[in-house]
Amino acid sequence: MHIKPIKTRIFRESENLLSFIYHYVPTIPEKSILVVTSKIVALAEGRVVPYLDMNDKSFGTLVKEESDWAIRTKYTWLTLKDNTVMASAGIDRSNADGKMILLPKDSFISARAVLAKIRTHYTRKEVGVLITDSRLLPLRAGVVGVATGYAGFGGVRDYRGHKDIFGRMLHFSRTDIADSLATAAVLTMGEGNERRPLALITDAPVVYLKHNPSKKELHIDPREDVYQPFFTHIKNIRPKGY
Repeated sequence: MHIKPIKTRIFRESENLLSFIYHYVPTIPEKSILVVTSKIVALAEGRVVPYLDMNDKSFGTLVKEESDWAIRTKYTWLTLKDNTVMASAGIDRSNADGKMILLPKDSFISARAVLAKIRTHYTRKEVGVLITDSRLLPLRAGVVGVATGYAGFGGVRDYRGHKDIFGRMLHFSRTDIADSLATAAVLTMGEGNERRPLALITDAPVVYLKHNPSKKELHIDPREDVYQPFFTHIKNIRPKGY
């Protein structure tokens, strides 16, 4: 697998996203994935609001409007949005030119729209689109990439019902392809002033699809999440060495 980050000029609010892509991506090979950071998708959609301090009541109101569930914590708002745990409903102040950028309204719809256009523009059949953002993992320093939306390829590889190398039947194993690709892409695209909001992934181990993948294929009911009992009882636990 190869990832090629693409350096561009600064993308501005309400610009035409497709024109921007066509300018900086002259060609897309078959069996490749176009990666687009969620920030420029949101900017193209006009999902920008004036800057607010996190302690401002208006910011709390905005977070609640943008999320399915929210609670104020010591460092941020902890929220659930699109069945994903994230800080402050994904509202981002970085690289926002004095404003705040929200997440795209629906990254899966955005990915499907971009995919339809690039299939026609580049005359390709087996290509994908991946929209990325950054997330913190519990108990880990630093951010990793995450897929907020994707189209053209399957986001999960299911090993359930298959055997491991010793013949043992697998009952739970699945690979989160979409977020794995997002993390690899975000690593090359950067988080600072690199100005690499686009990337091309080639030779990725994915299955390209003619139909749109289900938005829910990565979802797990919060009540069934494997870590749910741990966080329910962690309030009074302090890790060794701290």
